[in-house]
Amino acid sequence: MNTVLFDLDGTLLPIENKVFFHEYMSKIAKKFAQLGYEPDRFTKALLAGTDAMISNDGQMKNEERFWQVFSTLLDNKIRDYESEFNAFYQNEFNEIRKAAKPNPFAQKCIQILKKKGYSIVAATNPVFPSIATKQRINWAELNADDFTLITTYENSNFCKPNLYYYRMILSQLGRDASDCLMVGNDVDEDMCAAEIGMQTYLLSDFVINPSMKDISRVPQGSFDDLYQYFLTLPKAEPVI
Repeated sequence: MNTVLFDLDGTLLPIENKVFFHEYMSKIAKKFAQLGYEPDRFTKALLAGTDAMISNDGQMKNEERFWQVFSTLLDNKIRDYESEFNAFYQNEFNEIRKAAKPNPFAQKCIQILKKKGYSIVAATNPVFPSIATKQRINWAELNADDFTLITTYENSNFCKPNLYYYRMILSQLGRDASDCLMVGNDVDEDMCAAEIGMQTYLLSDFVINPSMKDISRVPQGSFDDLYQYFLTLPKAEPVI
């Protein structure tokens, strides 16, 4: 093994998804209401664009797919406000940080893996631009430079739980599935990586299991448990 993939929200970044979603939608709708967009219509278009990324078939980047659907449901002028989106993610979006509670064991895990030479991937569902994803990494009190790859809507053609999302990461890194461990808290979106041959670890602190799958055989534990496991790991195997 030489590569560890981490989910972000609920894993590296302990945050209540419902709180995050409500705050995000409320703040971004308010931002664009100032530019003349009716909040309910704006929110529905944003959600439709997000759904389009989640079901993306790989023929285009998630970014392109999002704007294709989003602008169709609003108007073509919305793309002219891309700088306003970036300003939002730089400013108002950061106010949601108060809902996050950084886990010191997340930081310890990253540091011990770096010390042992492992490649580290922020395998967060790529429905956000890079600027927003890196902000959330900062909320976890982590450094974006510690990651070999951060999946964002600019560099991804698929989303979880599509297995091609994980195959895309392997292709970008030049890794085999057997080289990798996927750590996450979502049974459907993160543990499915086992289906292509990755090792998996279910973080028990914020488990999401909407399909009520049997997880009794899934390797799992707290972040403390995970850190103790990482302490026992040898140095990373060379990439062949």
